[in-house]
Parts: sequence; structure tokens; C-alpha cells
Amino acid sequence: MARTSGIAIDQSLPTPLYQQLFDEIVRRIESGALPSEFQLPPTRDLAREVGAHRNTVVRAYSDLEAAGFVHSTVGRGTFVTRIKRGATAKPAKEGNMPWSMLLSGVARSEIVSRKAPVPLTTNVIDLYRMQPSDDLLPHEMFRRCIDYTLRIRKAEAMRYAPAEGLLRLREAIVEDLARQGVPATPEDVVVTSGSQQALDLVARALVEPGDFVALDRLAYSGAIQALTLAHARLIHVPNDSNGIDHLALDRVDRSRLKLLYTMPNASNPTGVRMSQERRRAVVEWSQRNRVPLVEDDYVADLLLDPGAALAPLRALDGDVLYLGTFSKRLMPGLRIGYLVTPPSLRETFTSLRRALDLGASALMQYALAEFLERGYLRAHLARTLPLYRRRRDVLERALANHLPKGCAVTHAVAGVTTWIDLPEGVDAARVAQRALVKGVNLAPSSAFATEQSVRQGLRLVFARETEPRLIEGAKRLAEAIEDEMRRRAGHDSGVSP
Repeated sequence: MARTSGIAIDQSLPTPLYQQLFDEIVRRIESGALPSEFQLPPTRDLAREVGAHRNTVVRAYSDLEAAGFVHSTVGRGTFVTRIKRGATAKPAKEGNMPWSMLLSGVARSEIVSRKAPVPLTTNVIDLYRMQPSDDLLPHEMFRRCIDYTLRIRKAEAMRYAPAEGLLRLREAIVEDLARQGVPATPEDVVVTSGSQQALDLVARALVEPGDFVALDRLAYSGAIQALTLAHARLIHVPNDSNGIDHLALDRVDRSRLKLLYTMPNASNPTGVRMSQERRRAVVEWSQRNRVPLVEDDYVADLLLDPGAALAPLRALDGDVLYLGTFSKRLMPGLRIGYLVTPPSLRETFTSLRRALDLGASALMQYALAEFLERGYLRAHLARTLPLYRRRRDVLERALANHLPKGCAVTHAVAGVTTWIDLPEGVDAARVAQRALVKGVNLAPSSAFATEQSVRQGLRLVFARETEPRLIEGAKRLAEAIEDEMRRRAGHDSGVSP
């Protein structure tokens, strides 16, 4: 570690020395460690002390001056620029506009306004958020791709991407889809801000207010909200261990049925995986009744058991609208998903995509394309899948050891969630609240339903927590279930939901 005038550079770091020097000086200026009009050491002296070429220091000083952090005078030296602190902003006084009366019916609806539970204590065991733990995020590999993109693409990377997405990324997505057995061409793909925007595009393009959309009795909450925003009327179709009951679909009034939305590889929240026979039956029903299928494959690549791969619905029918995302298998903050569409709808979805937000970040799309082309996704999955598999096994064993009789655990074949069916008469929302008090956050079945008479169960995410915390979470959850069972039996006053 070399030091000069309070400026520290750690040359053991992989970051280029120029970038370290620039960042360290900026950090010290913004923290006040280098006050206004402080004179920085001459470039030759600083270069000698940090063991760098003088041109490295000259470049750092030049860029600091261009950014307004320092100013230089020939013959005198380089000085920290005097920072003008702005006045503290005061909150605007709210007037008498009757906002509560002006809200739309959709904005006031209970479904759209649902919120995630707020933990009552710190260090809560998080079995709620469907996000990987920070140690499983490929930040270093993705940083390389961003650095490379900025160095090669320069200002081009700062532009909007085309509405349909960069061709290079769409080509990489098509290659990735081919590996999973999903047929597509680059022209079929529209890149979106996560699969949620892809679903929003489908709803905007095909659903009129009052149209019916069929989905599982317990369905992904984001789909329920997106379809509610489109003023759709939701029809809940029964399902079993093989997925949606195709025979029940024949009893649905199809006069205004516009879509069937499904997650065949792993239903969220129950984790049910649609069998191959059921997939063929659902596709045949769709073709026979001319009702489009929306296939949400949010768990693509997250197959935890060997031999679990099944043919996608889109492989059975080119009219299937296929939604995909990189949020679950890569990183949630990337916010890049995609919609695979039949050729006749390409321009419709591209136009709607353009109207929604004018264009997405070209930088992130270039970086993701680079990530895929380098084979980083396969390397990342090779590291994370065994960890997910081990965490699943640990959680399921702990649940088997500690849950009271009457609970049934659905084995997770794909994805990052486990489902528990509760004993008859036990309310999932009350159990979730009791678990939260004990320091475990999870999602009850009521978060995935729009009707009262649903199976009572709990969704547990095993992607975020370590194995010891998963075991502890299972123990605390078992206690919460037992407390609620005792309350029902009249031996405990319990807590109010």
C-alpha cells in the first residue's frame, strides 16, 4: 500500500491503477477528506509514490478536471474545486385535491394494491423473495462484459436499443432457446423489461375490458395483477399433480375466452409441473377452440432433477406465446426478458413495446449478449444449480422432520420454491403471520388467489438462505403451524390476522 497526501492506492486489486486513483480521489473529495482548494501533489511525485507511470496520473487529473472535481493553473498546480452545497429542499405542501376520489377502480383494487409482508424483526429468515442470495450473483463476470462493451462500443452503448431489442441479443437468445428445445428465429423475439412487461404486452395486444382469461386456481401474483390492469375477467381452472385439468377447460364458457395463461415447467406458487401428456392435451384444446396459450417459462434452465426436461408448449404449437426471463437464473436487477411471438404479431408487439417506454438500455443488452456468447451463462448455471439442489434437499428434509402431521410437501423438480399443503381447516394467512412473528417470512396461498375458497398452503423460496438458516426456518415454521392448530382446537387464543 503506497500513500501520498492522504491518497491510498491498493495495487493488489485487479482494477486498473488509473481507475483506482480516479475513484479514490473522488471518494475523498465527496467525503470531505480532501477539502476545497486542497492542492493535490504534482503528477511526477504522485506517480513515483504509487509506482505508476506519470501518464497514468496525468490522465486521472485530466479526467477529474473534466468532471469538475479539480481545477488546474499552469505554474501553480491542481486544486480541489470548491463544492457548492445546495439548500435543503422542503416538502411541498399538499393541497386539497381529492385524490382518493379520483383514483381509478383498478388502482383501488385489492389485487393491485397487495403488498409484501413487512418483517417485524431484523435478521428474518427470508423464504419469501424469489431472488438468489448475493453470493450467487455473477457480478464479476457481468462487470467484464460491461467494461468490454463500453471499451468497444463507446458512445453507441449509451443509446436506446431498438424497440424489438438488439439483433445480436435476439440471436443469442434464439441460440439459448434452441438448447432448451424452444423453436424461434431472431425475428420472432421481442426483448422486454423482464417477463412481466412481456405479459403486459400480451394483455394490451389481445385482451379487451371484460374478456375472460383462464389460469390456474392458484396463479402467479404478477400475472393476476397484469391481467387485472387490462380489465380482464379471470377464470380459475382446477389443476392436479399433472397440471391444468384439460377436461375442466371443456366446461369453460369459451364465447369470450381470449387466453389461457400457464406455467407448465413449474407453477408459481405450487411448483406443479405439467406432464407431457397433459401438455399435448392442452395444446390440442387450444387448437380446437382457437384460444391462444401463453407459456410463462420463468424457471428455464432451473431443472433440479435429472431427466426432468419436457417439450415446451411452443415446441408443440408455433402459435404459443412464450415468455422468458433472465431474472431467476441469472440476476433480478438485469430486468431483461423476452417474448417469442408468432410472425403475424411481430409488428404489433414491437409497436406496443416502443409506445410503452420508447426504448431500453443498449448497454445492458450488449453486455448480456456478450455474457451469453462467452458461455458465462452455462458456467454460472454449473455453479448455482448444485447449490440450489442442495438447498432444496436440506429444506425438504427439515420440513419432513419437523412439520406436524397433515402437512404435505410438494417436491420441487424445477425452480427455487417448495410448496406446503396445510392440514384441513388451517388458515395459511394466519400461519404466515405467526411465522413472521417468529422471524420467518414466506408467502401464503392468499397471495396467489382472487377467490376465497382455495387450497390452504405456503410457498417457501430456498434460493436466498444458507442451509443452516433453511433448517432453522423449517423449525420455526413448524412451530407456527402447531400454534395455529392449537388455537383452532381452542387451547390457545392466538394472534389476530
